[in-house]
Amino acid sequence: MRNTLSILVANEPGELSRIVGLFSARGYNIETISVGKTLEEGWSRCTIVTEGDDAVIDQILKQCIRLARVREAKSVTSLPHIEREMALIDVSARTPDNRSEIKNLVDIFRAKIVDITHDRLIIEASGNKEKVDRFIGLLEPFGMNEIVRTGYVAINTLGSAAARTMAGDSTS
Repeated sequence: MRNTLSILVANEPGELSRIVGLFSARGYNIETISVGKTLEEGWSRCTIVTEGDDAVIDQILKQCIRLARVREAKSVTSLPHIEREMALIDVSARTPDNRSEIKNLVDIFRAKIVDITHDRLIIEASGNKEKVDRFIGLLEPFGMNEIVRTGYVAINTLGSAAARTMAGDSTS
């Protein structure tokens, strides 16, 4: 089962390497990883998408929380959350009809054209995995030159205290 993990880690050199090393040493695959600073000085939020049943995910989270500079590790998959990724898509648009069709798809998917040349468009699309995959699938007949995807970011739709309560963790 696909799971999205949220790990609050010290924003220091080598911390991401420790987390990735933990996954690698135990044979867990990382589908996507995204890291960015938080509002709290000195801390970053690492969002990792991986595969595993409940027992595997529980084991990963326990091992992550044991790392010295990890303050919090949780699976947001079972909590109310919003998950998004962004993709830059370089697609061929050789004819006026192709451009028109692509622009219609861009509008329908609320994407954005960020660069244009005489025979190609670079499009920015964001949304959940299914939306981005559908959009890319509809663009494939035009000819793809390149796709770059960011990986996922996720945020609880409940406050952190409510999310901890739902997850069965009453500590703060």
